[in-house]
Amino acid sequence: MEPLTKLFGSPARLKTLRLFMFNQDSAFTLAEIKDRTKLSSGVARREVADLLAAGLLRKKGERAAARYQTNPRFEHLAALDAFIRDTTGVRPQNIVRAMKRAGTPRLIVLSGFFVGVVEPPIDLLIVGDHLDERTLIAAVHSLEAELGREIRYASFALAEFRYRMGVYDRLLRDVFDYPHRILVDRIGL
Repeated sequence: MEPLTKLFGSPARLKTLRLFMFNQDSAFTLAEIKDRTKLSSGVARREVADLLAAGLLRKKGERAAARYQTNPRFEHLAALDAFIRDTTGVRPQNIVRAMKRAGTPRLIVLSGFFVGVVEPPIDLLIVGDHLDERTLIAAVHSLEAELGREIRYASFALAEFRYRMGVYDRLLRDVFDYPHRILVDRIGL
């Protein structure tokens, strides 16, 4: 169990906190919170109620139309935000394991959020053989639920990646010209 889950009481609380800390300008319905955190309806409702009672969240609207958003007037918002951002991360081996379920990865590169770049074009680049797009999307969604934020990613077949590298594709230049971290390299970059 991750140390932060012990500190915050449960993995559900940590996922919910991350969702609201990384998306402070967004308001979510209970259904959206449930989908983004991969929690059951009852657990999501309980976590939102607890965070609402603590003053971290504010509610807009009533009943089914209710939307929840981070309360900008919460006394400890800045400290909690800094703490969550500093301690949030996914182990590289978990990312590789998740991507292997989608096919045979030949290259996995972390950029953007994973290396501290504020406005990246993408956060994750995957190049592989026989990548199943639905499985890849599911793997990325599970990582998003852990991190509490959307992950921008691009996936390419090996031939397409080599072509794009040959024509100096802007997306790839933006990844490789700025801070990045290579997790898997089986193509000899």
